[in-house]
Amino acid sequence: MLLLFVFAWIYLRPATVSEAVAGVGTVFKRGDGESSEQFTAIAEINSITGPNQTRGTIDVTSLDSTAGYREFIASFRDGGTVALAMNWTRDGWEAMLDDFEADSSVNYQIVLPDTGATTLDFAGLVTDVGMAIPFDDKITSDVTIKITGQVGITS
Repeated sequence: MLLLFVFAWIYLRPATVSEAVAGVGTVFKRGDGESSEQFTAIAEINSITGPNQTRGTIDVTSLDSTAGYREFIASFRDGGTVALAMNWTRDGWEAMLDDFEADSSVNYQIVLPDTGATTLDFAGLVTDVGMAIPFDDKITSDVTIKITGQVGITS
């Protein structure tokens, strides 16, 4: 009887399979701004945070709001920011510095390593290009990009 129970538990239980995707293989790309835009990968990125999209609200609470709760309506959406933590390389640094010095937005892509190669497309302005030079570790660079407009998603 115990053997039958163990068999049933092992072979007949429902399988739980996650569809999670590891971040390894994610690629951050920068557009060249040409009419037939080509995107080039920026190498040695350690992590990408964002896009962190938000939506504003407008408080419309009035003296007629007798339920005791504030009332809100939707306002503008904000594409948020993307933060890159990178190993410092001269090519990566100069590309991000060029974008920082530009007065117009640049197109970027984040290509995820899922089976559909999900791609997040957005335009943004580089607002921060930092560097850390520790005495006992690698030189790193942190870059912040303010998204302008909507973030698109394609496969």
